Amino acid sequence: MTEPPDRTTPWAAPSATRPVDATVTLPGSKSLTNRYLILAALAGDVSRLRAPLRSRDTLLMAQALRTLGVGVDDLDGDWLVTPAPLTGGHRIDTGLAGNVMRFVPPLAALAKGPVEFDGDAQARARPMGPTLTALRTLGVAVDDGGRAALPFTITGTGAVRGGTVTIDASASSQFISGLLLSGAAYDEGVTVHHDGKAVPSLPHLEMTVEVLRDAGVDVDDSEAHTWRVEPSEVHALDITVEPDLSNAAQFLAAAVVTGGRVHIPGWPLHTTQPGDQLRDLLDRMGATVHLDRQGLTVTGGGGLVGIDVDLHEASELTPVLAALAALADSPSIIRGVAHIRGHETDRLAALAREITALGGQAVETEDGLRITPRPLHGGLFHTYADHRLVMAGAVLGLVTPGVLVEDAGTVAKTLPTFVDLWQAMLAPNPVGHGPAGRRPHTGGRPRPGTTRG
Repeated sequence: MTEPPDRTTPWAAPSATRPVDATVTLPGSKSLTNRYLILAALAGDVSRLRAPLRSRDTLLMAQALRTLGVGVDDLDGDWLVTPAPLTGGHRIDTGLAGNVMRFVPPLAALAKGPVEFDGDAQARARPMGPTLTALRTLGVAVDDGGRAALPFTITGTGAVRGGTVTIDASASSQFISGLLLSGAAYDEGVTVHHDGKAVPSLPHLEMTVEVLRDAGVDVDDSEAHTWRVEPSEVHALDITVEPDLSNAAQFLAAAVVTGGRVHIPGWPLHTTQPGDQLRDLLDRMGATVHLDRQGLTVTGGGGLVGIDVDLHEASELTPVLAALAALADSPSIIRGVAHIRGHETDRLAALAREITALGGQAVETEDGLRITPRPLHGGLFHTYADHRLVMAGAVLGLVTPGVLVEDAGTVAKTLPTFVDLWQAMLAPNPVGHGPAGRRPHTGGRPRPGTTRG
């Protein structure tokens, strides 16, 4: 595998010299991997997570569980998770991972003793108030110095009373998911009411409810803005993690902007992943989209049209969709994503600034972006330690020679093999290989990688 780009040296985003024709096999979903890890830590027996994503965010989650006393061991590329009594007296590094900083504190509340949390400098700017307020309401000792942000300390007694909490989760659905994932182990379970503007990324909440039910947990989500987890035994898991559909965005975008074809094997016919919305979004922007039991195939060549879209439920797609919009033949409006100002960086400000710096026109609105295509030129594309900005810059570079992507190594947060996959997708057709994605898979699990067509 190619070494990730030097974090201090800009990466020269390669330009496509021909329409791409490739099969890209993606590693597992970060969102599912981290949810399964939390549930496996609370299960009654050993769990096996097959084909988990191994990226900075998931490795931080696995290490957080080990720090609390849970066994997370490698076995033939899978993870075996062995539950154990949770212990305090430790420090947990959250990195810049929203899953870790919002899913692990409700779990750490079940440990005996103090557990300190801190992370990257940028992580200290991410909101934590709803999680910390909820834990205090449930009887957990929390010391955050009044910051409602990192760093903070959770001091547990080995049990959590549980009960009912009301929070404002309009900044992130992770506040609700984190409480629900550990709620089955609380004495009274947990009921979470949301009071505020609409919760973003509702498919991620549906994902949380589904994985809880997969583990035998009793969940009631029948009442609007309310989720109830009963005290329940958490069953051990033996499950294969779905491919990360959000991480497919830039590869499928490559097919659209080069007039080529990209096939993603293993795309589920049913999923709660928000990335599944790519099928409709790319169709609306002019691509041909086909899903069958072999996977998803996207073909470009019919033009790239602008879009007026609300991405409230799939906001992680905003950077790549914004890049596509900058290359379209008509203006686009992206709505419903004001909350991504509080992600790894202020994604709206960053996208507006960087697209404009390359000659495009991208203007922030109250809850999104208005993008008017203009001829682009090369230049330095800043990424602000945000993996999704790297992916957006790579898409722009496909048809804009001279794009230099700053800190491309930050993709290790969710997709450490990104540069390898990207370069293989663009490589010349290897001698002796047939068309990509047209040979049936005959056994075993495909390794994450790219096959040229």
